[in-house]
Amino acid sequence: MSSGDMLFDESHMWVRLEDDDTAIMGLSDYAQDMMGEVIFVELPEEGAAIIRGDACGTVESVKSVEDLLAPASGEVVRVNEEVLDAPEMINSDPYGEGWLIEVKLEDKSELAGLMSEDDYDSFLDGLEGDRDEDEDEEY
Repeated sequence: MSSGDMLFDESHMWVRLEDDDTAIMGLSDYAQDMMGEVIFVELPEEGAAIIRGDACGTVESVKSVEDLLAPASGEVVRVNEEVLDAPEMINSDPYGEGWLIEVKLEDKSELAGLMSEDDYDSFLDGLEGDRDEDEDEEY
């Protein structure tokens, strides 16, 4: 699945609007690639309120444990139970079968603060540039 119809947050979460006030959210391809093999995921329960910028779950890989930061506020209306049983789906299909939660958005205008795919790619290029500069520094 293409990520072209998605918006991205600096925390590497993506959002795809499903209808006027409902969105699917997941972890970006970049994030899953940097984390390596995902071995465990913890997600909020249906009915839970999430707040933009706050932790709404965790992802554990062979390299690290990271908080999932909500890219928008709302109420969780559906959790991808399959990804709880098979967290490696986040690695194999982060924009498709590896989605995480569906949320009834509290304030759709929050999405205006997210990045388009092109803007996200530019953001990632900046991160890669920072990492390259760090590797060139002598300690």
